Amino acid sequence: MQTVKYFTELLGEKLQEKLRKLNVILIPHGSFTAYLSTEELTDSLLVPMFGNRKLLHWEANRKEQEEWLRQAGLRLPATFKTPEAIDRLIIAKLPGAKGGRGYFLANSPKAFHKKFKEMVKRGLLQESDLDKVHLQEYALGVNVYPSFFSSIIKNEVEFLAVDRRYESAVDAIGKIPAKEQLEIDINPTYTIVGNFPIVLRESLLPELMRMGDSVHKKARELAPPGIIGPFCLETVITDDLQIFTFEISARIVAGTNIGIGTSPYAYLRYGENMYMGRRIALEIKEALKQKRLNEIAV
Repeated sequence: MQTVKYFTELLGEKLQEKLRKLNVILIPHGSFTAYLSTEELTDSLLVPMFGNRKLLHWEANRKEQEEWLRQAGLRLPATFKTPEAIDRLIIAKLPGAKGGRGYFLANSPKAFHKKFKEMVKRGLLQESDLDKVHLQEYALGVNVYPSFFSSIIKNEVEFLAVDRRYESAVDAIGKIPAKEQLEIDINPTYTIVGNFPIVLRESLLPELMRMGDSVHKKARELAPPGIIGPFCLETVITDDLQIFTFEISARIVAGTNIGIGTSPYAYLRYGENMYMGRRIALEIKEALKQKRLNEIAV
């Protein structure tokens, strides 16, 4: 076994040759898009990967990601090109899979610049991040993260799990009385520290399944053969049950860990002890059996 200290070590030819000889198939996750550029993933990492490398580029670029979701017919929050255009409550985000680090809320240009400077002082952002920040309307509702599996072998999209994220310090702010919150002028962060499972009301499921199918169909047009394996829609469900999608992760996400053997949606489809990691293994096994491994590991 060999342990790498940095993801960039995967780009070394010696290590890649070793992985190829071992018939390794890499499973992309958030750190791939956070610590390796899409150019490195597509041009320099020459080890078979379970997934569509082109779609990781669409995921990492928020503007292209937004276009993908809009073309798929999903409802998205409004976005703003510059801080000076802010005229309602927005959430400011950095590109890529940063785990919520450095995210903050603002409701005016003045508030944005004030909070941005605070984040820089705290070491959560850098001055150079100003031109990279994505400004998105803050949709008020419950954050819900449905996870899907797009099977190239079966030619269908499966709905396998739903989770929520537990974020620090925004999920702890409710423990502080409003008076004290105002006195200390809290600027909470959205760093993800964990996930927990959700069982949704049944009336929401048809729309979420439709959304998963639509996103995959559009992906097949944008980057054939479309999504290979797991993907997750990051949504907000409002009090009138409108579903807003604010991001997509075109690969496995941390929230599927909580569904190991417990997700009712995976159970209804496969029975006991089914979860995302095992579903990936089943797809690879079936591809080997049908001699179609080159279609899912590229």
